[in-house]
Amino acid sequence: MAIGLSFRKASGELSSRSKWWGAPDLPAGSPYPVLPLDEEDDCEPLTFLCQIRCEDLAEVDSEGLLPHEGMLYFFAAVDYFLGLDSPVSPHIGEWDKLHVRVLYSPSCDNLEPYEMHYEDGEDVFFPAVGMDLQSCAERLDSFKLLGKPYFDEVYEQYPECICLLQIDENDDWGLRFFDCGMLCLLISPEDLAARRFDKCFGYMHSF
Repeated sequence: MAIGLSFRKASGELSSRSKWWGAPDLPAGSPYPVLPLDEEDDCEPLTFLCQIRCEDLAEVDSEGLLPHEGMLYFFAAVDYFLGLDSPVSPHIGEWDKLHVRVLYSPSCDNLEPYEMHYEDGEDVFFPAVGMDLQSCAERLDSFKLLGKPYFDEVYEQYPECICLLQIDENDDWGLRFFDCGMLCLLISPEDLAARRFDKCFGYMHSF
């Protein structure tokens, strides 16, 4: 069982709703996830990918693998694959856990859109995109939650892992993982059941 993600132009305010891109709506005072770069405390903010309002999962997550209350947030070091200047260029294969981050808020109350700007005052976040969730094949070759990785090479290397989020390429966003690739955020069934989202790790495969 897996949950396919489809995208549409945002209609109205998406604050505290499921969305791709935009600014994450975090609990007040929550630190933004960053990737340490060196021993001098330099760091790089991770790219905010999406947030999932967990009550939206109830109808498509019949096995109850994911929470059905609160908000899930996904971050990863993908600026390089969006064609942006970045000091971080993750490689094909398994990524260090610091390159991806999955956060969970058990409540959607008192969430605030995180503000972050470039030096010229421009918002660093991409425009928000509306997102719909629907049941799909376990190894769908597109964006999805749960199930198994689409690529055989990843599935065979981590047969027990659940693909918490599979990120495909998207020409509209200029998102490409080298030549026909995908990024999977993987987690063990035991860690998922215990909501240990900090154990999630990334794996990128590309032909």
